[in-house]
Amino acid sequence: MSRIVVLGAGVAGHTAASFLRAWLGRQDSVVVVSPKPTYNWIPSNIWVGVGLMQPADVTFPLAPVYERHGIEFRQARAVALHPEGDAEDGTPYVVVESTRPGHEGEREAIRYDFLVNATGPRLNFGATPGLGPDAGHSLSVCTEVHAHETAGHLDRLVEAMRKGDRKRFLVGTGHGACTCEGAAFEYIVNLEFELRQRGVRDKADIWWLSNEYELGDFGMGGMHLSQGGYVTPSRIFTESLFAERGLHWIRRAHVRQVEAGRAHYETLDGEQRTFEFDFAMLLPPFSGVGLQAVDRAGTDITSCVFQPNGFMKVDAQYDARPFEEWAASDWPQTYQSPAYANLFAAGIAFAPPHAISRPYQAPSGAPIAPAPPRTGMPSATIGKAVARSIVDMLGGAPGPTQRASMAEMGAACVASAGASLVSGTAASMTVFPIVPDYERYPEYGRDLRLTFGEIGLAGHWIKVLLHHLFLHKARLRPGWRLIPE
Repeated sequence: MSRIVVLGAGVAGHTAASFLRAWLGRQDSVVVVSPKPTYNWIPSNIWVGVGLMQPADVTFPLAPVYERHGIEFRQARAVALHPEGDAEDGTPYVVVESTRPGHEGEREAIRYDFLVNATGPRLNFGATPGLGPDAGHSLSVCTEVHAHETAGHLDRLVEAMRKGDRKRFLVGTGHGACTCEGAAFEYIVNLEFELRQRGVRDKADIWWLSNEYELGDFGMGGMHLSQGGYVTPSRIFTESLFAERGLHWIRRAHVRQVEAGRAHYETLDGEQRTFEFDFAMLLPPFSGVGLQAVDRAGTDITSCVFQPNGFMKVDAQYDARPFEEWAASDWPQTYQSPAYANLFAAGIAFAPPHAISRPYQAPSGAPIAPAPPRTGMPSATIGKAVARSIVDMLGGAPGPTQRASMAEMGAACVASAGASLVSGTAASMTVFPIVPDYERYPEYGRDLRLTFGEIGLAGHWIKVLLHHLFLHKARLRPGWRLIPE
């Protein structure tokens, strides 16, 4: 009898736990630890943020789903890993702290045979003074609660615009080291579309502010899209989309501080500028959640298990080298900890070896370059691969059996650009591989037969279909395993 503990119930953790339960015998236990009682289908938070959906449309309670499928659930946050156990008992365990109402702060030690760290990111709003909806002056769509608050702010501005007021909107990244430019991209084009639908587009000035060197970088160094016999850089694809919609843009920028109605930023050439706004939706940078690691003697070994940014070290090449020497082979294959064979990371929780995009710094030393994205399809694929490896190792395999390198993995993305069954659009893109491999594909780093994109109404229909399919899959309803990651 074995016990596998999964920390986190986002895309990676929920996927790993679901497949572990499906593949393991009933004598084995699967435990999920998550600080939130609900699952959130994060891609659809964009639609919550413009008022087209409610939080209940993108979330559901985890406990009933897990109870029905024989998965133990703890509403708690992980505090410390003890991968060697303690002096009295060598069984590894993790200390968790309850977040259940009425039980906040209660601690429990959960022993495990294998552990999957899928804690995801900490939304590091504090990296930029004044950033964020809780203690700052900007909005977010990173959670369903944030997105709902954002929609409320939008409603109030629309009412003012209907009375004749002109408003300035700012959307993008709130720090020079942000990732998830794709989420901000989806939000700005949905915002523009929704303002048109509400009849106030002529009263809105909409600006994009990003740490990307060129538009369409998306933390992947950009891409070249094959369509209709032509090869189009994602920069042209994105600039055309923005120009058609009357969107203005600022690139190569690091937000230094956000005040009420003002964002102070610096550019890659060292200029210090201020942007005045009525509405700012700026995404935060990510860091690890702050897990501590302790050895059997009680010594802190956090730096052995985690990178300084809090993400977990796995089987990647972490040696610091210049950009020109980075290689696809630097990226992890199995997501196993090099220090502890029964410890894995999945999704955003694993530490990338480096960025995918070329790094830049402002004269002040501030980084201005996107961090690599690891959300959505890659997270789910990695979670499933880690689950399979653990099942095989419990069955006698000497090590991980599954590979899921982002340098050998493709991804499909359907980015909403306006939600309407008759006039909506979405940008549908595929890329292979996610991390470019210039040894295999010297010209573009990717296989253009599998890297393409187009925009149209059909993409919106697919986006709506995927929303319902993936929530069906996440609820572990009949046939869920037939729906691909």
